[in-house]
Amino acid sequence: MSDINLEAVLLEALDDERKAEATYAAVIEKFGEVRPFTNIIDAERRHSAAIERQMTRLNFVIPANHWEGKGAAPATLAEACSMAVDAEIENIALYDRLLPAIPDDVVRQVLQNLQDASRDNHLPAFRRCLEREESGDRSGSGRGGHGRGRGRGCRS
Repeated sequence: MSDINLEAVLLEALDDERKAEATYAAVIEKFGEVRPFTNIIDAERRHSAAIERQMTRLNFVIPANHWEGKGAAPATLAEACSMAVDAEIENIALYDRLLPAIPDDVVRQVLQNLQDASRDNHLPAFRRCLEREESGDRSGSGRGGHGRGRGRGCRS
């Protein structure tokens, strides 16, 4: 079908998910238990685990996480939300590039699910975060883990 290196595809996807997790962890470390970062970091962990399950299924070696503890948070929460919007857009583009050539149906479906979560859940949540921070509406900023109370936590 294609000369795609499936192991390289999974490693690239895993690296991207781990980078997001490390970045969102740094944001939480700096700004506290703020949503949507607290919800989405858990989703990023699930994304990494899903990729790792496929790597195990295919007998690929799972590398150590070189991103752990290396995330960086910007100066403000608004900048963090903006950075997260950009990161999710880049993640969606990564999967747009990788998905068409994947010959393994299971891997393709797993990565499609991860892309769907980024596009349908993470990106809108971070866009709302950015809008909230830019508008100065701190009442729903999620400090203390309360979030906006919309009942729409990330389910990816």
